[in-house]
Amino acid sequence: MKIVIAEKPSVGRELAKVFGATTRKDGYIEGKGYSFTWAFGHLLQLAPPQDYGFIGWRKQHLPMLPQKFKLAVRKIKTKDGFVEDPAVRKQLDTIKKLFDEATEIIVATDAGREGELIFRYIYYYLKCKKPFKRLWISSQTDEAIKDGFRNLKPGTDYDTLFNSAHCRSESDWLVGMNATQALSISAGNRTVLSLGRVQTPTLAMICARFLEIKNFVPQTYYQISILLSKDEQVFKAISTANYKEKEEAEKLFVLVEDVASGFPAGGNITAVEAKPRKEPPPLLHDLSSLQQEANKKKGYTADQTLSILQNLYESKLVSYPRTGSRYIGDDIFAGVPDLIAKFTGHPDFGKQAQFLQTVALNKRSVNAKKVTDHHAILPTGEQAYGLSADKQAVYDMVVGRMIEAFHQECLKELTKITIQSGVTFVANGTVIRSAGWRAVFNDPEDDKKDEDNAALPKIAVGEQLPITEKSLLEKQTKPKPMYNEASLLKALETCGKEIEDEELRYAMKDSGLGTPATRASIIETLITREYITREKRNLVPTNKGLAVYEVVKDKKIAQAELTGQWEKRLEEIRSGSSVKDFKSEITEYTKTITHELLIAGASISGKLEEEKKAEKVEQ
Repeated sequence: MKIVIAEKPSVGRELAKVFGATTRKDGYIEGKGYSFTWAFGHLLQLAPPQDYGFIGWRKQHLPMLPQKFKLAVRKIKTKDGFVEDPAVRKQLDTIKKLFDEATEIIVATDAGREGELIFRYIYYYLKCKKPFKRLWISSQTDEAIKDGFRNLKPGTDYDTLFNSAHCRSESDWLVGMNATQALSISAGNRTVLSLGRVQTPTLAMICARFLEIKNFVPQTYYQISILLSKDEQVFKAISTANYKEKEEAEKLFVLVEDVASGFPAGGNITAVEAKPRKEPPPLLHDLSSLQQEANKKKGYTADQTLSILQNLYESKLVSYPRTGSRYIGDDIFAGVPDLIAKFTGHPDFGKQAQFLQTVALNKRSVNAKKVTDHHAILPTGEQAYGLSADKQAVYDMVVGRMIEAFHQECLKELTKITIQSGVTFVANGTVIRSAGWRAVFNDPEDDKKDEDNAALPKIAVGEQLPITEKSLLEKQTKPKPMYNEASLLKALETCGKEIEDEELRYAMKDSGLGTPATRASIIETLITREYITREKRNLVPTNKGLAVYEVVKDKKIAQAELTGQWEKRLEEIRSGSSVKDFKSEITEYTKTITHELLIAGASISGKLEEEKKAEKVEQ
């Protein structure tokens, strides 16, 4: 009997359906020579400290550095405390029985780092020694599943993926358990102050931005704005200089030769510069970029978008959702023309899909070297019927981005006119000559500034134009905006570095905080810990979060770039780098942060007491 193990029951049932297995048993389905069973996500986890003899939260136990990590059955909370989940134990017994009977084991857990870890922990916990094969697919369509079963991979091909996942799991335990206990103990054990390898630098980014805004002192400055006219077309120009002193601005304002001051043509054109600009289409979506778009357009949280996308994937409508790649290989690209053709009748994208049938497709998103475990998110081409509004919105973002990515460049003409009248002014104009990919969603230019004009009239150097109006503008400098989920996800990709270029950001993806698959859970964890809260679309630290930040802000555990380097090392392990070196380094790192927090944590106790008193007063 061939045993197939999926990550969750719904996927196991779907696989069984594809192969015509219909006999339902307790915890599995069999038929046609197969038995399809499943996990419920992580059935096993690294054992808690007490399983290694670290009873209670005591300073003398720290740092806790198990010589060999143990696995424990997932626990649930009851009135008697945490106990082994009986449903998990029962399913593990079922899987063991099936593994013992198996002539072949096929792993069909999620094709990624966590999916591999889920299976391997089960496999090692049950002390199974049989070889296994790996199903590795990027789509849940019947065709993709059958093709995947025809091309099963040796399980050993994914040993380095497991090594990476296992190192991530152990490092999170070491850093999280030790840092949390160290800070909580040094703060008097009044409450649990959770810290983590990724969640703490993420909290630090949110708190630092909040405090930067809170402490920001706006600076007043002045500009002069003029309106000019030619051939009955009015356009705006702004002084090239900003003036800190109002008195200086007023003196210069008087020098501007407008019509009302008796100057019929006081604007002297000193330079005209026109240049074409090609704007390439955006790359295909990975999970993070899709979460950002969904947050900007619909206000969906990162967790909501992932949940919706996972449902669309299991409904066979989109490819693997947890990908970190925004590219496809030539093999997938070969099927893109036929895939686009399936959307020529789409109510919103049909016209552009039809257009793409007549031109060469843009290949900016085609690069096999940049495809990771899975290619970028694509629709499968299966018919989508009866979707809820939320699912339809996310699905349309996937379809629309595919049409955009393979569309033509947007062709613009940028014009810059320099005018002299007492002071120097500049007028900027942008004309879209060919919308290209921007026609898909009919998006306005996202980089257009308030003072930009659309089209500018034809003007030559040396012309004198009437200034029909002049204004003295009082403005103030503004702080950076609060983080929302879209901007935080973008910042996590680059450890907070402000990099706008898509491809440069992509190059840093292995050095970011977390992974596309884990960033949503990081945000939710910080909310659950009551370190941050959502205010409208913004992510705002609580007093508790700020108190923790004040203690850790100058410690290694809060350093985003250092944590980003750990993520890079995990990817290198995936490529075959030494596990031993990584474990040695993370152990030393754990010792350092534990020592730092044991010394620093006392200062947080008073802050938390003040917070509690403030809350009582508010009530």
